[in-house]
Amino acid sequence: MSQSALKASTIAATTRLGRSRVCRRAVPVLAVAVAALLAGCAQRDSITVGAIPDDYRTNHPIVIAEKNQKIDLPVGAGDRGMTGSQRDTLLGFLDGYDRSAAPTLTIQVPSGSANEVAATTAARDFARLAVASGIKRNRIVVTSYQSASAEASAPIRVAYISVKAQTDKCGRWPADLVDTSENKHYADFGCSYQNNLAAQMANPSDLLGPRKSANIDPANRSQAIDVYQKRGISDEFLGNSEVTY
Repeated sequence: MSQSALKASTIAATTRLGRSRVCRRAVPVLAVAVAALLAGCAQRDSITVGAIPDDYRTNHPIVIAEKNQKIDLPVGAGDRGMTGSQRDTLLGFLDGYDRSAAPTLTIQVPSGSANEVAATTAARDFARLAVASGIKRNRIVVTSYQSASAEASAPIRVAYISVKAQTDKCGRWPADLVDTSENKHYADFGCSYQNNLAAQMANPSDLLGPRKSANIDPANRSQAIDVYQKRGISDEFLGNSEVTY
């Protein structure tokens, strides 16, 4: 083979090797570009679903709102004033009345019912009992409502508005618990717990912020500090403790 032919063969081989290296380098770059394009077409449902609150405190928040507290007290047509059972029931109902806020206490007497006369007499006794329990007389309103039947004995309705901590109504089951593959809370999860917690709050304003600190007992505090400094342990604690000191 002549030198010119050998030189031409060497140049051709070098060219093919260079093209092969360029192709090998281009393959990873092309794969990354294709992956980036496909990622732009990917579905984002998982991100959207993950943004939905899955905490029972968020799904069933405790809120402070006005609530109409009411009770129906049955009155017989032959009754002559307030009975003992009516008195006990009404006193229990009025225990939840906030005398500092002093909302209006409404006593609704049935009109046109079989027990209209007896209910009117009992309603006066209810108003006197409310005043005796600490409710101001000018905060008591006695009204009437039309009975649905003239032959039936309708109850006396006692009501007042109070501020309560409460949540939404429980018992919501929009989907089958079995027909799901997601490890998420069901719609009613934690609702009863939140309702029970709200019902235990004597002062709903505690949810808004802490109360003002009460005055301390300096004598009791000094005694407690002295006992702590002397590492004193009360006999009651020693008798109930499982640890040997």
